[in-house]
Amino acid sequence: MSVAQKLRCRVEQIVNHGERVYTVDLIPERRAPVFRPGQFLHLALDEYDPSGFWPDSRVFSIASSPAQRERLRISYSVRGRFTARMEQELVVGRAVWVKLPYGEFVIEDARAVVLLAGGTGITAFTAFVEGLTPDAHQRIVLAYGARTADLLIYRDLIDQRARTIPQLRALFFVEQAPRRGEILGRLSMDAVARAIELPDDALYYLSGPPAMLQTLSQELRARGISADAIRIDAWE
Repeated sequence: MSVAQKLRCRVEQIVNHGERVYTVDLIPERRAPVFRPGQFLHLALDEYDPSGFWPDSRVFSIASSPAQRERLRISYSVRGRFTARMEQELVVGRAVWVKLPYGEFVIEDARAVVLLAGGTGITAFTAFVEGLTPDAHQRIVLAYGARTADLLIYRDLIDQRARTIPQLRALFFVEQAPRRGEILGRLSMDAVARAIELPDDALYYLSGPPAMLQTLSQELRARGISADAIRIDAWE
């Protein structure tokens, strides 16, 4: 397991997806330590003095692949004081600090998995999806929901991987104005089950806003899924 490191980074690119949702690419001062898909980093906006305390920070799933440790990618929506600061202060060329890796929200490869993501919670799964190969042996169902089709910000990546990974099946949900075959409505277990036969004895991984996590957890338990088969990435 990698020891967490603190790295100064430069903001290389910021993508504004609309509705106060952003993706940020960071270039660390040296290669990031080895990390696993599903792990997260701490981002600090204020300068870090190694002789003092770590500044105020927030955690973000690492959306980029562990194979590309010269670049780190995160996505966020503005929810609260810290992300409002990010929206106002982050510009290309700005220096920030990160420390990583952290977390145990790592997808097991021994059995089928159902991945349930809402909004920027998809970033807990993107590195895993990007690392899949066509000979993947486990069955993978990915259900990804957002308010609008424009906010399915990693859909192109997922579609591309689904075309080349026979074991990966992706479903997309939007709450309004579907455009590319999305299912209209909020992500729910009933809607997923109507769209696709769920694998037997699967592990369920949930990442997204707290209200979604609570609702999906209740729906899974109502369907007879045991608590030890449900893994939750409580990122807020």
